[in-house]
Amino acid sequence: MRILVFANTPAHVHLYRHTVDRLAAAGHDVLVLTREYTCTTDLLEFFGMPYRVYGTHGTDSYSKLRFARELGGQFVTIAREAVRFDPDVIFGRGPYAAYAGTLARAPVVLVLDDEPGDFNHTVSRPFAETILSPAVTRRDLGDDHYTFEGFKECAYLHPDVFSRDENVREFLGVDPDEPYVIARFNALDALHDTDLEGFSPPQRRDLIERLSEHATVFVSDEGGEMDLHDLPARPYDLHPALIHDAMADASLLVADTGTMATEAALLGTPAFRYRGTDDHEYGEFQELERAGLAEQFDEYAAVRDRSLEILADDDAPARWQRRRQAYVAGLVNLTEVLVAVAESRGAIDRLSPSTRQALQRGRETPKP
Repeated sequence: MRILVFANTPAHVHLYRHTVDRLAAAGHDVLVLTREYTCTTDLLEFFGMPYRVYGTHGTDSYSKLRFARELGGQFVTIAREAVRFDPDVIFGRGPYAAYAGTLARAPVVLVLDDEPGDFNHTVSRPFAETILSPAVTRRDLGDDHYTFEGFKECAYLHPDVFSRDENVREFLGVDPDEPYVIARFNALDALHDTDLEGFSPPQRRDLIERLSEHATVFVSDEGGEMDLHDLPARPYDLHPALIHDAMADASLLVADTGTMATEAALLGTPAFRYRGTDDHEYGEFQELERAGLAEQFDEYAAVRDRSLEILADDDAPARWQRRRQAYVAGLVNLTEVLVAVAESRGAIDRLSPSTRQALQRGRETPKP
């Protein structure tokens, strides 16, 4: 079989990397189509995934008009690569996968999370053979929508596929018992982030200064514009492929971005997310809050003070790990599902009974 995968962001690379390895090992021909965006191609190189680049995307401010212009040029390359590769099934999300599937006359599998992105869903849903999303998704996406217990991050952070690199503290330059915090600042450049604001520059500085009184602070600045030379913090400068290893051993992740907060929570690290001006209710975060693994805050002072409180709590790391072990035991290893769906060419009715048991017909659940 020939499987085409769209990995437009670093998160997409992680989502599919074990699936690509498994399919290639089984003798299938797999190609990843990607764009130059932050560290996406760096991750593809690190994991040895076969890929071709169809375009670029910066980390400056974004708009629907710019998105439309960007698509115009990229679609030409996508068309050429999709027709040339002639896939049997395509994985992705949004208009990229839908367009490729139409040209290549191949079934499309959309793997979604609980982000809003209504434009992406609207243009891609009619072209999908199958739509997969977490059970906490609060949308009715039609007859081809199936849900699973877990999160898209379960494709790479489920205990069956993730094990922490024991050398990560040495790589970071911290002592075995030295507490450290990862502060993640969002570039807010994606289409679904338009007009949103996270930590302001003064809030970033204040947060770093206060956290540094209790732990070593590593800053992961997605926009790459923050100057740390006069702040008590270090840039997070390990290879981006090691970020989950670093998060797994951290005392805290505090962020104004969603994906890394979800990842830290699933690793059993206290994950605090500052919502800023984002008033959307995400089913994923509500679920993780119920499990006691993540917390969200509307006010800057609240997330700062709670962060300081948790760093002073010596029992917090063990408490979070107990919660994590109890919670993730019931989650699906999403890689297993994606491999099976790929080999069935997106047809759920061709899956084995055991795999089908991991999927439920999508349904719209009441909003809280």
